[in-house]
Amino acid sequence: MPPVAFIDGEFVPLAEARISVFDHGLLYGDGVFEGIRAYGGRVFRLTEHLERLYASARGIQLEIPLDFAGMEAAVCRTIAANGLTDAYVRLVVTRGVGDLGLDPRKCSGPTVFIIASTIQLYPPEVYQAGLRLISCRTVRTPASSLDPSIKSLNYLNNILAKLEVARAGADEGIMLNQDGHVAECTADNLFLVKDGEVVTPSPAAGMLIGVTRNAVIEVTRAAGYVLREELFELEDVLAADECFLTGTGAEIAPVREVDGRPIGTGEPGSVTNQLHEAFKELTAREGTPIEVGVR
Repeated sequence: MPPVAFIDGEFVPLAEARISVFDHGLLYGDGVFEGIRAYGGRVFRLTEHLERLYASARGIQLEIPLDFAGMEAAVCRTIAANGLTDAYVRLVVTRGVGDLGLDPRKCSGPTVFIIASTIQLYPPEVYQAGLRLISCRTVRTPASSLDPSIKSLNYLNNILAKLEVARAGADEGIMLNQDGHVAECTADNLFLVKDGEVVTPSPAAGMLIGVTRNAVIEVTRAAGYVLREELFELEDVLAADECFLTGTGAEIAPVREVDGRPIGTGEPGSVTNQLHEAFKELTAREGTPIEVGVR
């Protein structure tokens, strides 16, 4: 069976999948999305991802046409329909088809589509050698302008920072908030290890709180480490013993340098490696079985 996408309740071959050019998700980035992983036939933290999706939708006054159970089933069915057990799922809800004006009231109703495929954000050697990061000049959109907890389709702020990363020939970029505190990376959350303790930016820094971030906080504390969420600056990153990133695609990715300066020894650290193994064990045993949603 050829790869398919779920679009408004139907499965459509990927080669034939179409969204209207009048869809406000395309025209204005008016919509929300989630990136979700499945491991060994289980969807990791599906409930948490869907809770964030529905919270994001409420944040932009978008009513999702499927209820929670229906959306859970749609995700599982899409993975199963593509014959996958290990997968990356992109779930998108847009404002729907409207006219060329901004007014969302003129949209006929939300569009829901789900794509299930595979992903390899970074090559395997990155997890052995570590990522090269830069500090970006593009400042994270302030929370006073847009609630960072809303995972919207408008990612232009992150994309502008990602262009800086590309120009520098780096792997990822650190974004600061208007006060100069580290917020997040262009597509990942950030963690430091200093003197045996693990630190990650406080939500007050104005970043998207990742589902993987929360899972890593859990495994870090379970491993016996002190985990602190606090405000810190770029200098604290440069002075760290270890640094790593977390995200649905990245999982846990070590950092070897920032702005050309090595972090710690310049190699993935022992705490990072230990937490990565603990995270892999978590994803192997926890998740929503795909067949549960297919029934």
